[in-house]
Amino acid sequence: MRLTMYTDFSLRVLIFLGTKEREEISTVQEISDTYSISKNHLTKVVHELGKMGLIETIRGRGGGIRLKVEPENINVGELVRKTEDDFHLVECFNTDSGGCLLSPACRLKGALREALVAYFVVLDGYTIADFLVNKDELAAILFNRPL
Repeated sequence: MRLTMYTDFSLRVLIFLGTKEREEISTVQEISDTYSISKNHLTKVVHELGKMGLIETIRGRGGGIRLKVEPENINVGELVRKTEDDFHLVECFNTDSGGCLLSPACRLKGALREALVAYFVVLDGYTIADFLVNKDELAAILFNRPL
């Protein structure tokens, strides 16, 4: 399975914000510059993360964004489910499509469905906090801070 850039950027924003101190504010421009990602793309991601209640937006001069939820309360599997459009690994997973000729007798779709379930079992076992255990090392990379 392949994640969209939207999900990738969502995870990166949350890791970036989680690497900072809880009350520290970041800007979309700062994150865009750090990751060399389009500011327009990140603005959409940040807006959606705000609607999900994961980040807080502070308006006005000196404003920006920060985590609204503790990193240990942001489940990666749940985030991926919310940020991905579909999980149609093959045509037969999409009931809106014409379907595959083999669908009535196909055993492949069962194996792929099992793999998709396993994929989410793994992701459900992680939170953003699990990716911040090396916070000092991440901060050194993201913010050019010495270890």
